[in-house]
Amino acid sequence: MIGPNYILQPVSPLFIFFSLLCAFMLNLLPWGGFIGAPDFVALVLVFWGVHQPRKVGIGVAFFMGLLMDVHDASLLGENALAYTLLSYFAIMMHRRVLWFPVITQAMHVFPLLLLTQAIQLMVRFLVSGKFPGWFYFIESVISVALWPLVTWVLLAPQRRAVDRDHTRPI
Repeated sequence: MIGPNYILQPVSPLFIFFSLLCAFMLNLLPWGGFIGAPDFVALVLVFWGVHQPRKVGIGVAFFMGLLMDVHDASLLGENALAYTLLSYFAIMMHRRVLWFPVITQAMHVFPLLLLTQAIQLMVRFLVSGKFPGWFYFIESVISVALWPLVTWVLLAPQRRAVDRDHTRPI
């Protein structure tokens, strides 16, 4: 959790790329087909959309969605549409969310993740006519439970030491 003792350094674009790559690799693991397995790409996209909206925007979300569409062998554009809307709404509310503690941030992120899953479900339902059941949405609950951990891990490289060096001006 970020307290008043922390000053965040600027984030490296290389670190953002690495985090998105790691999230994509986690989605490539075989647990991706199980109900309840979190969508790490969506979680990392909403994190960067809230914390760095100028560096990770809708274009990055669309590209990551296309990569996930190819990986899932799903209808091309299904994840791209969902991730694009997720990124848009995360960027739209980023100033408000950053004022809250991490647990309250998770409660603000929860409807975004539910919306992402609802869009994916709607597209799949229109194409196949099958409804996977209400347990399909447990993925959003698990993703929100991971929000504090994701926040801590992705903000770790940006934190400065708590012990301040008094010879430096900042």
